[in-house]
Amino acid sequence: MRGHEGASPRIVTLRGEDGAELGQGVLDPASPIAVRVWCLGDQVRLDARLFADRLARAIAVRGSLFTDGTTTAYRLLNGEGDRTPGFVLDRYADVAVLRLDGAGARAVAPELTRDIEPVLRDAGITTLLEREAVRGEGKTVHVRFGPERTKVEVREHGVPFVVDLVHGQKTGAFLDQRENRRRIGELVARRRAAGLGVRVLNLFSYTGGFSLRAALAGAEVTSVDVAAQAHATAQESFRLAGVDPKGHLFASADAFAFLESAKKRGQRWDVVISDPPSFAPSEKAKPRALTAYRALHRACADVLADEGVFVAASCSSHVGAEDFLTTLDDAALGRSDLRVLEVHGAPPDHPSLATFPEGRYLKLVVLA
Repeated sequence: MRGHEGASPRIVTLRGEDGAELGQGVLDPASPIAVRVWCLGDQVRLDARLFADRLARAIAVRGSLFTDGTTTAYRLLNGEGDRTPGFVLDRYADVAVLRLDGAGARAVAPELTRDIEPVLRDAGITTLLEREAVRGEGKTVHVRFGPERTKVEVREHGVPFVVDLVHGQKTGAFLDQRENRRRIGELVARRRAAGLGVRVLNLFSYTGGFSLRAALAGAEVTSVDVAAQAHATAQESFRLAGVDPKGHLFASADAFAFLESAKKRGQRWDVVISDPPSFAPSEKAKPRALTAYRALHRACADVLADEGVFVAASCSSHVGAEDFLTTLDDAALGRSDLRVLEVHGAPPDHPSLATFPEGRYLKLVVLA
């Protein structure tokens, strides 16, 4: 942002050419988004009271979404979607984990979040952790209040699983796929009831959320991920849910290499799930990401059985839904027997703004 070279991240007031105040935001000169705007006009101030008020409102909205008590892990605060850009807060039972996006958010967090403990305790949160990812230094976890916690047991629609709050990705788990995990269980149950095959391949399986749902519905599941630690957490969740992990395969392998080897061996699965990490961290990386998605989806189609179901997901905000679908057409897949049955995004505890399409980053496509 011109005129701010060398400036430090901080709360700034935005003014028009006539000097009139337009609003307030957080300056982050090193970010592609120079200023994240929080409020417009001159009547609202960006301070700890505003943050606490927006957090309380966000919690109230979630209270209306999870009334039956069967789900204890969900997003409390979704950055821009809850008008708190740069601040994400996830709930895992009685633990909340705060994640800050960018130097600007980290710089102003002590000031903006100083009054949130009473709000969170009123909502039943007894521990607040703050996770920070520093390039080259890995992740650090700080206890903001309450007893230190490293793992916690939660439920999704009644299904229990384990969350590693210290080593897990993002804040510990990918909560945006919760409803899609439920859909996988329902899909497998329908196939089983119809007498169709239920051998499931879950690629980039991480801590096995899709795998557990499929196994509970009666599937024989192969989970593939490069991280052996993630498999250990997945197996812990299997046992917690009453599923013997020994009845399923957990392969520590690169997904592309696994698919190539499986094709050579002639292996096929009735349901193939692909949920890779983001292939497009920037707009510049988008063409390369689309090429990677096409290669991955072709390899998945090569091991999908006749009358099978292919479930493909993308969390790349720079790849829109229409672009993602171009990686799933007949030419990309190398077969012409599949059609798009469903397209899903993130659940309602991950709201977005109408003018912020990047907030609608998650795509999950079901083809059969």
